[in-house]
Amino acid sequence: MINIIRYRYWYFLFSLLIIVPGAIFFVSGGLKLGIDFTGGTELTLVFPHQQTTSALEDQIKAAALNSAKLNEAEVVSSTPLGGATTSGAHILLRIPNIGDSPQALAAIEAPLYRANGCGNLVQEPSPGIYKTPLPACKNVVLDSENDVGGEISSQIRTRALDAVLIASVFILLYISFAFRRVAHPFRYGTCAIIALVHDVLVVLGLFSIFGRLLGVTVDALFVTAVLTVIGFSVHDTIVIFDRIRENMSRRIGEPFELVVNNAILQSMNRSLNTSLTVLMTLTALLLFGGDSIRIFVITLLVGITSGTYSSIFNASPLLVVWDNDELGIGRTFRRIFKKEPAVRTARTTR
Repeated sequence: MINIIRYRYWYFLFSLLIIVPGAIFFVSGGLKLGIDFTGGTELTLVFPHQQTTSALEDQIKAAALNSAKLNEAEVVSSTPLGGATTSGAHILLRIPNIGDSPQALAAIEAPLYRANGCGNLVQEPSPGIYKTPLPACKNVVLDSENDVGGEISSQIRTRALDAVLIASVFILLYISFAFRRVAHPFRYGTCAIIALVHDVLVVLGLFSIFGRLLGVTVDALFVTAVLTVIGFSVHDTIVIFDRIRENMSRRIGEPFELVVNNAILQSMNRSLNTSLTVLMTLTALLLFGGDSIRIFVITLLVGITSGTYSSIFNASPLLVVWDNDELGIGRTFRRIFKKEPAVRTARTTR
């Protein structure tokens, strides 16, 4: 029989090696929030006859910074249009909120028109000239504009955090109630929450690294994906915990460590098969889906992979560590709540 529990500290070390670098990037501001969280304007620009190059991206950022006199502009993503025979570029630009001002929008479009052979369509932007957006240019197309105000973005951030916290509390209470017939049911809920936090930290850390190194930003769909990962992780963990509960009633007298190890082995095929079928579907969406759901799909891929790992190699081994009191936490709590003295008092003399 494979002894999975025996190497539990190696699994914990592997998790730390993944989480710690991501946490460093996260604390240093590596996670780049989209306009759903920060507020601003996203412009989708299409250049039908140009390849995506750094020069083209610099041209777009210069148009946003200089012509519109904005203090921030960032090319979020740039992808080629169509197949191999098409030379166009599809670029997503993020800038501070320009609201409903046609003049501000025209001030960005005008230098792009001039730089791409449409100079005869526009004049130099000045206050009051542009009452409507600029005429169409076959070399530059404004495909879409998305505005998000600061108040809305603040509500999204607050409610996203509240959703994660409330979900964690209800999961803890539900698992503790569901396992009330076994010894120490609170431990099962706590270990499930620790595994849940592990998965969230892996996702946040990895996207912080992506944000710092690749400029990847996250939007409201990212929160939806994280909540989905939480549900999947807890679901997988409960399946193994339930098998532990069944084995405890069938294998009376066996060490708890052996009971947990058997439960993991009995549930592993089911967990891996379920996860692999989901990952195959997500991989297909990543390869053939659109740009708008790419971050959502990658978040699910990372989170579900992490959730499968944490359910098998983190949550259940943590139960064993806690039951054996290997970290001394139980002794500390007993000393605090039962007021056990740390040192025995001297025997009184007659």
